[in-house]
Amino acid sequence: MTHPIVALQGALVAALRADATLAGLIGQAVFDAPPRGQVAPYVVISRHDLLPRDGDQPSANDHRVTLNIWHPESSRKAVLAIADAAAAVLLGGAPTPAGLTVTFASLDRTDTTIDLSTGAARAVLTLRFFTEAAG
Repeated sequence: MTHPIVALQGALVAALRADATLAGLIGQAVFDAPPRGQVAPYVVISRHDLLPRDGDQPSANDHRVTLNIWHPESSRKAVLAIADAAAAVLLGGAPTPAGLTVTFASLDRTDTTIDLSTGAARAVLTLRFFTEAAG
């Protein structure tokens, strides 16, 4: 069986890349780790933590996922447009990871900053997903 982090993260990336609104803002620039030299705008899943919540069957997990979203201009408005589109995709309908069912999804936090050395804007979304083994 695929590890729950790998299964959920794959579904998240696929959902983000498939969304027309987000594609209009960043193209297909959604990564687990951005390629060297990647130019903003892009979204990267920078952290994915898992807390097992096993009890009765089926096994369950609490995922904490951090997205870093970059825009090349010093514009919170522009980077938040990308962040809002990403959140809408991930919270508007449960992603469908292989072997898992998403039973809960929420946005826990949004942070923004302007990088003083590059002038690029960054938003950080902290999301939470509960999954159970499918079937």
